[in-house]
Amino acid sequence: MKRDHFGAVVPGSPWCPFIRPRIGVDFADGFCAIRARFPADTHSCPPDHAMTERRAYRYYDLVMVAFVTVLVCSNLIGPAKIAQLDLPLVGVLTFGAGVLFFPISYMFGDILTEVYGYARSRRVIWSGFAALAFASLMAWVIVKLPPASFWSNQAAYEIAFGSTWRIASASLIAFLCGEFVNSFVLAKMKIWTAGRWLWTRTIGSTLFGEGVDSLLFYPLAFYGSGIIPDDKLPLVMLAQFLGKVGVEVVFTPVTYKIVAALKRAEHEDYYDIDTDFNPFTLKA
Repeated sequence: MKRDHFGAVVPGSPWCPFIRPRIGVDFADGFCAIRARFPADTHSCPPDHAMTERRAYRYYDLVMVAFVTVLVCSNLIGPAKIAQLDLPLVGVLTFGAGVLFFPISYMFGDILTEVYGYARSRRVIWSGFAALAFASLMAWVIVKLPPASFWSNQAAYEIAFGSTWRIASASLIAFLCGEFVNSFVLAKMKIWTAGRWLWTRTIGSTLFGEGVDSLLFYPLAFYGSGIIPDDKLPLVMLAQFLGKVGVEVVFTPVTYKIVAALKRAEHEDYYDIDTDFNPFTLKA
């Protein structure tokens, strides 16, 4: 049984042939080609690890729950508060509190795609979308319910949870597009890099994913609304984008440790060679 520098089982190891094939890169005549090597004898796999259509994973569901929890909390709790910090050498920094936690959902998205592949990550993204949509609907219904005559907290409740349908819809659209771009880019980069240099995939995919998220959310939610002046939107978008990417960079060592632990525990290191990247299907 061979292991990579993470200690995870090398794809294509004879120990368990249902793990994805080992990836190599050939350079010839100025062209780059990806090769995949499968074990010659797939019957040498021990009975407990025989090839099956669907695999049972120990921690996939837990990672899904973590992803959805961070996503819903960062979108429902964080945006209502605008924070301000006076940092040395930087000065006064103003930001939405949710920016500190929302990028963690991208970290979990990276982990899911890196370990389990795009198709299983796609199911988690749709689960997160459904949870976020329900949370937004629930918040809207509860805010709209008439308060009791003796309850004097309606105004504060509306500030915390009363985001308009425009903002809620923009958040859902931006999340869905950004997450799928993030997962797609990481899956493709994993093949291009032959599974090496994980940090390039986590940061590179986040640049694209968070870029799409910011480019969609702020114009859809605020352009022409008067909440944020239109001429200030580009600056707000840039600040939020840099902040989110910065959080991802800071969490890179944590991502490395979690990915390595999951690959060892699950005996999985998925390569999306023949994957159907259609986002509108739940097939894993």
